[in-house]
Amino acid sequence: MRCTDHPIVPGHEIVGVAEEVGMNINGIKVGDRLGVGTYVNSGRDCEFCEERLKIHCSKGAVFTFNGVDVDGSITKGGYFTFIVVHHRYCYRILENYPLESAAPLLCAGITVYRPMIHHKMSQLGKSLEVIGLGGLGHMAVKFGKAFGLNITVFSTSINKKEEAFSLLGADKFVVSSDKEEIKALAKSLDFIIGTASGNHLFDPYIEVLKMGGVLVLVGYPGELKLESFHLLRGMKTATSSASGGTKMTQ
Repeated sequence: MRCTDHPIVPGHEIVGVAEEVGMNINGIKVGDRLGVGTYVNSGRDCEFCEERLKIHCSKGAVFTFNGVDVDGSITKGGYFTFIVVHHRYCYRILENYPLESAAPLLCAGITVYRPMIHHKMSQLGKSLEVIGLGGLGHMAVKFGKAFGLNITVFSTSINKKEEAFSLLGADKFVVSSDKEEIKALAKSLDFIIGTASGNHLFDPYIEVLKMGGVLVLVGYPGELKLESFHLLRGMKTATSSASGGTKMTQ
């Protein structure tokens, strides 16, 4: 992570309408509803760019704000009246889809959706634990319910309980400091998505996974503290994911 350059114009998960379109651009016209996610450029010539996984570009993806573009300029984000973006990094938004609903899909949504698909979490009746109920966490719960999963939310705040149940339809809520309740869930869940930041122990979470269960980190918890025995004993997997490619985002 690089330091912030000032002055800075932040903002990603951008939605709006195309006001001007460059010459020889196919597939986008003035008036189209478009979105911009976490990156606005990349090297365009590596295997990841070819596979439309530009976020993993070998030369480094150029982030939407405070990124260093190929010409050395610092990118400015979405808190502008206008933003200029290469057409390869724009996403078409359907006419009948609310712009305000599309915006969170461009970062938070794709960040949790990609590992859910990659690790086959879209299996009806499976169980998913979501650690944290912020921007990423609430999207993980919504996708999980849409897939027909049984959702358990872990949060440090009891104040998130009402939101988890009433707004998002979670099946169970656990305060992460409640050791007894966590112990009662031992070997009962298929998947975990860790969306929370800040240093915390992962061993208690690994213990709630079934044999062959998968823990995916999409937040930034700092130093990862994990007893390898808990993975080896149950053939469990701890992995990570960062956003998603242009094809899947679209």
